[in-house]
Amino acid sequence: MCLGVPGKLVKITGVKGIVSFGGAKMEVDLSLVEKPRVGEYVIVHAGFAIERIDRANARETIRLLREVF
Repeated sequence: MCLGVPGKLVKITGVKGIVSFGGAKMEVDLSLVEKPRVGEYVIVHAGFAIERIDRANARETIRLLREVF
């Protein structure tokens, strides 16, 4: 099973970015997301940001993940 996790994009350097997952930060590849911007939420899977997600859906997904884990 694969799991994509939402996080907030906090820094961009070329095609790499730093995504925050509730304080834990990870460098991810942004090449699959067109024109990423700091402050938006993205779904991260296997080190790649694969899709944008709106803030409300990101927060709800994060809440549900915390509930499960």
